[in-house]
Order: sequence, then structure tokens, then C-alpha cells
Amino acid sequence: MNRVLVTAPIHNERGRIEDVLARVRDRLPGDCDVLFVDDASSDGTAELLAQAGVAVVRHECRQGCGPSVRTGLEEARRRGYEVVVVMAGNGKDDPALVGRLVEPILARGYDFVQGSRYLPGASHAHMPLHRKIGTRAYSLLFSLLSGKRITDGTNGFRALRTSLLDDTRIDLHQQWLTDYEVESYLFFKAIALGYKVGEVPVTKIYPRAGAYTKMRPFSGWWSHFRPALYLALRLRK
Repeated sequence: MNRVLVTAPIHNERGRIEDVLARVRDRLPGDCDVLFVDDASSDGTAELLAQAGVAVVRHECRQGCGPSVRTGLEEARRRGYEVVVVMAGNGKDDPALVGRLVEPILARGYDFVQGSRYLPGASHAHMPLHRKIGTRAYSLLFSLLSGKRITDGTNGFRALRTSLLDDTRIDLHQQWLTDYEVESYLFFKAIALGYKVGEVPVTKIYPRAGAYTKMRPFSGWWSHFRPALYLALRLRK
């Protein structure tokens, strides 16, 4: 078994999944395994994944992106992987850059490595202007609350040691962690608990047309932001 599992949450991506699978097959480093978490897709995505013969865990009912990420993380720990990488299932992340996220963990003692589309050497093709402004503003607020400078707090392309999930001070199953909170909570806790956290440059490729995210305006941003606020103010643990 390889040391690294790449997990990709996915929901109703029939129009993109074949391209995602091709890119994973052609570009993912050979020393990584991959697991898709199908969040109760209803558009034929599940059937295409089955035909491709890739490893899949399926939610019978829609749970959301954060819980799908949590499922992937916990599967990586349960199956004995040393490192887990979270990658978008809609094609916005480049599988070839997985090694860039993993190297600081396996070679330099990092525990949590965040991908950033804003560091030198990174890129964010076709990214809408309002998205740039929003992610920059969020990252500034996240940095102020966490006490660590972060350039891209909302980027879901990241890697971590599965041993973090054994820390009893981290509880991903709290009732208030209902969606994107899961990811932001884990990121903030890794910093707050003194784990070695860093960022590396990655790409984020947005589609030229059509929907680029399933996140709802306002409620989605609040879902991302409130873990940092609650934890900084000690309103949650």
C-alpha cells in the first residue's frame, strides 16, 4: 500500500467527471492512491465512477462538501495511510501538484500543508473578480484570528498527516460542523494546537463558463468563516 491517499469529494459532476478521471490517471503521482467520496450524486456520476473502476465511498443521502471531506479523511486514517490529500472533484485542482503538497510532510516534518493560489509560482486562471476579493478578505481575517499569516484560507487543495485526526482535542463530529465548517475548523485547530503548518503554491483553474462552485452566497462564506471566529473567541472547542 502507498503512504498517501488522495481523496476527492464529488456531487453531480457528470459533465466533468470523465475529464477529472483522465487527469487523475495521467497526472497523479504513481505513489498515491485515490478515493472518491460520492455525496449522493443523482445525475449518473456514480455510474461513471463505477464504470471507471476507481475506489469510491458513497453517501446515501446528501451531506455537503465538508462532511464528504471528513469521510475521506477518516477513510484514510482507517485504512492506515500516513498522509491524506484533499483535492476538488470538479477539475479545478491539478493532480500533478499533489507531490508539492506532500513533500513538506514526508521530507520536512510538516503536519498540515495548505495549497495557495496566491503565492509566487501559483495561478488562478479564469477566477471571477468577486471570488478573488472574497478569498483575499477571508484569508486576511483568518490570519488575524489564527495569529498566522495565511494567503489562501479557503482553498480546499491541502494535505495533512492522518495522525492529526487522532488528537482528542480535534473533534470533527461536533453538531455545529455541518458543511464547510469541517475544513476551516481543522485548518484553524492545526494552527492553534501548534502543529507545523505551511503553504505551497498551487493552481486553481476555473471554467470559462458555467457554474464553478456549489457554494451558496453568504451562507457558504459564513460556513467557511465561523469556525475561525468561534474558536478565536473560545465559543467552541
